[in-house]
Amino acid sequence: MELNLRNPLIFFDLETTGVSSAKDKIVEISYIKVYPNGKEESNTIRINPERHIPEEATAIHHITDEDVKNCPRFKDVAKELSRTFEGCDIAGFNSNRFDLPLLVEEFLGAGVNLDLSKRKFIDVQTIFHKMEQRTLVAAYKFYCGKNLEDAHSANADTRATYEVLKAQLDRYPTLQNSVDFLAEFSTQNKNVDLAGRIIYDDNNVEVFNFGKHKGRSVEEVFRNIDRGYYDWMMQGDFPLNTKNVITNIKLRCKK
Repeated sequence: MELNLRNPLIFFDLETTGVSSAKDKIVEISYIKVYPNGKEESNTIRINPERHIPEEATAIHHITDEDVKNCPRFKDVAKELSRTFEGCDIAGFNSNRFDLPLLVEEFLGAGVNLDLSKRKFIDVQTIFHKMEQRTLVAAYKFYCGKNLEDAHSANADTRATYEVLKAQLDRYPTLQNSVDFLAEFSTQNKNVDLAGRIIYDDNNVEVFNFGKHKGRSVEEVFRNIDRGYYDWMMQGDFPLNTKNVITNIKLRCKK
């Protein structure tokens, strides 16, 4: 089934130096940009992370320091990439929890503020786990009937994710061919920040989704309960996106 799109939809995948969206860096990004008329654009870019790529990461994606030593840094391609993503809805595999927060972190670190406030995010892994509970390799075999060659290559994983979503729409009549529906269906929480540290509760109030104040209103904690918590978070190992979100809430508390 072909996708029913109002906006361009970008499928993307990252290979990285590790598994922390706050601390690790991109070494490869691959994307497929699908337009409402069915036209596709794709690209894969190797990135010099300006740090050593740990051996355990290389063992997964097979990208070494030598492979990227002459590649551009993320800040060298950030503006061009932001233009590619601008105005697009976004899809990936485990992208809501890892790839998207890390990508935004890289943009912020490069001084580029990619506005995603009106964008829809489809996480094909969440759809798969709700339906079948398996990995991307198994998903590709299950839905598409093919073996995923060169798994953990950003290009192969991106193409597989795109094909899996189309196959999921063919298999499950309850899945609507709508980016709005798929984004809502593949969302675990109503995140305020991309990492899901702050979420909206049932009353659309921003609450903490971790730690000793989990479930409490962020604004109430900052105003009355634990006024030092904001400073602790700003000094802690949290993504820049999360810090931007709590800063906006903190500034609102002063009004």
